[in-house]
Amino acid sequence: METLLVVLVITAIAIVIKGCIIVEQQEVVIIQRLGKYKETLSAGLNFIVPFIDTPKGIYRKVSTTYPDGRTYSYMQKSTRLDLRETVYDFPRQNVITKDNVSISINAVLYFQIINPEKAVYGVENLSEAIEKLTQTTLRQLIGKLELQETLVSRDKINEELRGILDSASDKWGVKVNRIELQDITPPSDIQAAMDKQMKAEREKRAMIYEAEGEKESSIRIAEGQKEAAIRKAEGEKEATILKVKHKNRASEHLIS
Repeated sequence: METLLVVLVITAIAIVIKGCIIVEQQEVVIIQRLGKYKETLSAGLNFIVPFIDTPKGIYRKVSTTYPDGRTYSYMQKSTRLDLRETVYDFPRQNVITKDNVSISINAVLYFQIINPEKAVYGVENLSEAIEKLTQTTLRQLIGKLELQETLVSRDKINEELRGILDSASDKWGVKVNRIELQDITPPSDIQAAMDKQMKAEREKRAMIYEAEGEKESSIRIAEGQKEAAIRKAEGEKEATILKVKHKNRASEHLIS
């Protein structure tokens, strides 16, 4: 009898413990009752009906960086939804520009879950869906731009990409705050050609500045010589006038 009582007490305690869920700040838990959505648990101590109410499992992307710098990403199942801003560093991918140049791009996405129910039931795998949507949209945008325009329009691409992703992911309960293209790398041969072009442009500008300097110097020297000649002529003219006046005065003095 005592053994049975102990078993019952332990079972009751286990049931109570199983019915308690502690949710941390900025996290939520989606609860299903017999396979159907029931409620969203917020931060704090929450109670559910054990064996009838169960947390809904979701997948999220987790990345691990090894000492050699390699990053390995995998999907991890969890019953907690993090409402904080999440950062996704997408692996480098190749995209083709309008002028048929294959470039390598690395992007970072910042987003938040604002509707947990949509994030769980609106898409099978939220992390993978956002990643694929970003990659597809990025390819479409870059495909409309030529290489040179792509390299100088990074801010424009970031803003346009953010707007498209934010609108498309709204049905998943996600708010895309910003996206940044970290690095745009053209093929090595094109990069070398661009470096030569930039070097030629710098040399051309240097030659132009040098020629303009020599031109300005020649103009100033000519103006100086002209000014000196004018002053010399005016001086000679003034001297001649003074000599004439002096002779006239001497003549008048002799006559008188």
